[in-house]
Amino acid sequence: MSTPADFRQRQRALDPETSFIVQAPAGSGKTGLLTQRFIVLLAGVDAPEEIVAITFTRKAAAEMRQRILQALQRAEDETPPADDYERQTWALARQALAQDSLKGWQLLQNPSRLRIQTIDSLCASLVQQMPVLSRLGVMPAITEDAEALYLEAAAGALGELESGGEFSDAIAHLAAHLDNQLPRLQQLLASMLARRDQWLRHIARPEHPSLARQSLEMAFEHLVADSLHALAQAVPQEYRNEIVQLARFAAAQVDAGQNADIASLQDLTALPEGNVDNRQLWTGLAELLLTTDGRWRARVDKRQGFPAATAGANPAEKERFKTMKQRMQELLAALQAEERFRLQLSQVRHLPAHKYSDNEWATLQALIQALSVASAYLQIVFAESGQIDFAALAQAAITALGEEDNPTDLALALDYRIRHLLVDEFQDTAFNQYELLRRLTAGWQPGDGHSLFVVGDPMQSIYRFREAEVGLFIDACEHGLANVPLEFLRLSVNFRSQQGIVDWINDCFLKVMPAQDDAASGAVAYSPSIAFHPQLDGQAVHFHATLEKDFEAEAREVVNIVRQSKKEDPQTGIAIIVRGRAHLVDIILQLQQAGLRYQAVEIERLSHRPVIQDLLAITRALLQPADRIAWLAVLRAPFCGLTLADLHTLAAADRQSSIIDLLHQKELTGCLSEDGRQRLARVLPLLETALAQQLRQSLRLQVEGLWLALGGPACVASVTDLEDAEVYFQLLEKVASGGMRPDAGELKKQVEALFALPDVEADGSLQLITIHKAKGLEFDTVILPGLGRAPKSDESRLLHWLEYPHESGSELLLAPISAHGEDKNSMVASLQLLEKNKARYEDTRLLYVAATRARKRLHLFAHATVSESRGEQVVRPAGNSLLASLWPVAESCFTEQLAGFSPSQQDEAASALLTDRAARQRLAGNWSMPSLPEAVATGVSQKVRRAGELLEFDWAGETARHIGTVVHRLLQHVGEQGLENLDAQARERLLHRAGPMLLKSGISQSRLEAASLKARQALTAAFADTRGQWILSGQHREVGNEMAITAWRDGEAVHMVIDRTFVDEKGNRWIIDYKTGSHSGGGLEAFLDREVERYRTQLENYARAIGLTENRPIRLGLYFPLLAGWREWPYEP
Repeated sequence: MSTPADFRQRQRALDPETSFIVQAPAGSGKTGLLTQRFIVLLAGVDAPEEIVAITFTRKAAAEMRQRILQALQRAEDETPPADDYERQTWALARQALAQDSLKGWQLLQNPSRLRIQTIDSLCASLVQQMPVLSRLGVMPAITEDAEALYLEAAAGALGELESGGEFSDAIAHLAAHLDNQLPRLQQLLASMLARRDQWLRHIARPEHPSLARQSLEMAFEHLVADSLHALAQAVPQEYRNEIVQLARFAAAQVDAGQNADIASLQDLTALPEGNVDNRQLWTGLAELLLTTDGRWRARVDKRQGFPAATAGANPAEKERFKTMKQRMQELLAALQAEERFRLQLSQVRHLPAHKYSDNEWATLQALIQALSVASAYLQIVFAESGQIDFAALAQAAITALGEEDNPTDLALALDYRIRHLLVDEFQDTAFNQYELLRRLTAGWQPGDGHSLFVVGDPMQSIYRFREAEVGLFIDACEHGLANVPLEFLRLSVNFRSQQGIVDWINDCFLKVMPAQDDAASGAVAYSPSIAFHPQLDGQAVHFHATLEKDFEAEAREVVNIVRQSKKEDPQTGIAIIVRGRAHLVDIILQLQQAGLRYQAVEIERLSHRPVIQDLLAITRALLQPADRIAWLAVLRAPFCGLTLADLHTLAAADRQSSIIDLLHQKELTGCLSEDGRQRLARVLPLLETALAQQLRQSLRLQVEGLWLALGGPACVASVTDLEDAEVYFQLLEKVASGGMRPDAGELKKQVEALFALPDVEADGSLQLITIHKAKGLEFDTVILPGLGRAPKSDESRLLHWLEYPHESGSELLLAPISAHGEDKNSMVASLQLLEKNKARYEDTRLLYVAATRARKRLHLFAHATVSESRGEQVVRPAGNSLLASLWPVAESCFTEQLAGFSPSQQDEAASALLTDRAARQRLAGNWSMPSLPEAVATGVSQKVRRAGELLEFDWAGETARHIGTVVHRLLQHVGEQGLENLDAQARERLLHRAGPMLLKSGISQSRLEAASLKARQALTAAFADTRGQWILSGQHREVGNEMAITAWRDGEAVHMVIDRTFVDEKGNRWIIDYKTGSHSGGGLEAFLDREVERYRTQLENYARAIGLTENRPIRLGLYFPLLAGWREWPYEP
């Protein structure tokens, strides 16, 4: 293995005496470097708890912990690995094990001593240690969705309107400002509370000098002056005199009434200086040289002060007009290459006023009061509900540490206990998290034995929507963190992608990313990478450009690429990565039609699944019998199957009566088609029965019972649909607990917040995923469709704010929302533009993250449009699309297609797809509930319906579940006895019990032999497997098998059953779940990893409940006897 080009930087990063900030681009082995650093530090501390590693996700924390433990376990073997990196890690881990032995840590037996945790977990631990100083008291529950709490707090603030108190005038002012639209004001206040960690620190003390009118206006003046100064510096020296002469000429000729800005240039003798007083002069130059959309003008006329030669009053004037216009055209042609000057000049038009109007100032004062009141109400809501959000948790942790000049006892203790701090993904740090790190390190001094190691990649900072601020990384590179100077290191070797992809990314992103970093604007310069892997045969990157907006054609081409990739390598890993979930709609339809199985985690909204739409219609119909739309949807659903013509006959004549009443009018139903009458004869008695049971059954039983009776399961396309239905039924059980009937609108809102389950029968080789979810992952082939699509615009804000860096220090820019019906004020427009520019920079980084997921092949799809009005020109894409970020290198791909372009008509295949898409299979008019087999196996077939084919409702799907139940019961028996205590005859008798137990559970005779064989195979495999022998051993303490427990969670009792739990000889509590499923095809390890993510929450809920009754390390495990598969991880409260 060759030495990486950045080997020296990687070795430097392992110096335990120095603090570093490391930029680690995509594929550069960041986690591996963190692992080595942690292991090096272990060799030099008195206790492992002196090292704290902070990540932003539990998955990242688990991965780092696993790597460290694996390295320590490998180091117990005295034979060094062959791989260079592995050999170095092995050598470092040997030193750590020596320290472990010397100090008696026994880390491999006590891995919980490794302090590797998420930043939220760290905050929670700080708050728990200081319940009084953190002002939270007993640790409340942390909610990921606090929108309802924000709305309640906003409502409390609006309640001050009628109170006559000191804040009522402020609320009244805002209400009038927004045309008394109180619901909108409440929503805007709630959305501001979700972002309060950004603005609350600025307005927490209204009397602070920084909030004085003079200070805030001075900040805007500095913003304008700095921009004009940068503009003055950007004007090319060789064009300055020509610009002045031509500007003065144009000002003398232009109509001052139509263009006062150009007319103001009449006395210009030199370019204006960059100060606020010269603002109109610079605006006049912008009007002279730029079009309305900020491009260099291609031509000028009398509107800009350059009349035609024929307009001259005499020959001399005619010649002068001609000459000056020609000089202007030559100047404009020369300026086409001056991009920096153009960008700076175009910004002049968007500079804000640097003085508030009296009404704007009054609105700003009212806003500051209203937001302060809403924040106070939020604290009350948190206390009453026993819940907080992550922002409150972080703020409480900061409070618990005290001020920098007045630290609490906790801060002093942590300063003593924490010697080394490591922070992963530092580019995604938010302001409150940055402040937490600053206070944790506030007492550190150079040379006192402390070290800080932060690693990240600003080119992958893509979480502004979570308040991440990439400028903090840039600032830390330049100035360090608080009292801790940081040595900057940059890694450059890409260990992920082949050279062809790395070369394309280098060439592309050097052109589309900013030339230099800028903390204020969020600009991040590109750092090139060096490929570690050689180039593969064939083209590495394919750009699929089209001049038509045809997402179905794009989806078909995506499917073709998937097919071809699987044909070339059936085991290849493919990812279709998109910016937004909606961009996958057409692709999913095409994949389903092609019979290609895929896994899509948190992609498809549960409410978009047909089975859920049908269940929602049933629920609404039962909740509101007068809801005609819901009842018509039920009758139209495939399990009822009335045609549109029959529905029109039924509902069109009488628009007042409910549908259920109309169904009882024989003269009306007699007008239905014969098929319609037949269907109605079957379903109407079922509908009547369900309505009669409304007060006798829970809502879940009522809806589920009616769906089953109507034949709903016979209309689903796959087993996953049935699992989605179960998720919906569980939601009904939750929202209708205590006999309360939920509001239909609120129910729909909760359903829309859920995602459909991934296909349980897909092997995972094809993934559908968003860019944000794909971060940190890698795939052989990556497909990026829909780059020309633009996302939705950001919502309105009550208050716009920005911290603006100035030579005198950071200044605060504040602007209130414009009044209802008024044009956007210039201050808001300017701050929105600055935020928009930040978003554009992040869009480019988003594209970088997506492209760098690819190992072998990368496909990019984008569309542009052609403007006939501009002479068949390609139109620049929407500014907030990813294609706009790529446009400097992608434009030529589109212009090359113009020569042979002609708008095409939708082809027959696409039309057929549209027809097929609208079709839904109905049950036959004479359909009836299938009879049960000879035993009572009540399930559904696991076969998946092919396109256009109706799934049989044949009750076979329960077989696998019954096998699992029987295997669990027999493993329970073995665990109670202890496997080593069962001789061969006892084990054989146990295997023979599987058949009778399966028969008793409801398996039919026709399936019994195959089911019994599979159950025996699972048991035999567990008996022979070393891991299975350890799990089922009788040597463990405090053992539980199929242990039922009840815990109180989210305000309700939750019943759980743990397959097996025990305490091992090292004092670890193990919680193990058996999984008796099988897996065909390749990718076993990836399958097991996906199962961990699928069941992680379930097992951690078990651990949380157990943790309430005992205080010891808890480890979680998934055991797959048929696969000899095992996955384990530590539980971190």
